[in-house]
Amino acid sequence: MNAATRLRYLRAALVFVGLIFILGVYPLMMAWWPSGWRWQPHQPEYEQMILGIYATLGVFLLIASRNPLQHRSLIWFTVWSSVVHAGIMTVQALHAPAEHGHLFGDIPALAVVALLLAVLTPRGAVSETP
Repeated sequence: MNAATRLRYLRAALVFVGLIFILGVYPLMMAWWPSGWRWQPHQPEYEQMILGIYATLGVFLLIASRNPLQHRSLIWFTVWSSVVHAGIMTVQALHAPAEHGHLFGDIPALAVVALLLAVLTPRGAVSETP
């Protein structure tokens, strides 16, 4: 894949992930798939915090989609924070049988986000124009 195509895919991925973070996490957590996205027992303070953080990150990913090369640190933050978040949640879900739904819900979703952005984001010194 050439650099211009990779950058185009990265822009699309940033828009997609940004919109999911802004518009998708709330319905997944509250209505569509609570067992895979919501920790038990119901913890409204935690849920509001997570929704606020991910919606904010989603807005910044949309901004980054305009010029991803200028926002690589934000993209790599999203990659590594998703890996860390998924890793911690995996350990917790494995130790709490009531949370096993996360192994098929938000944990793989975070891994996909991390992998997608990591594969598409340029590394090292790159030109600012494709």
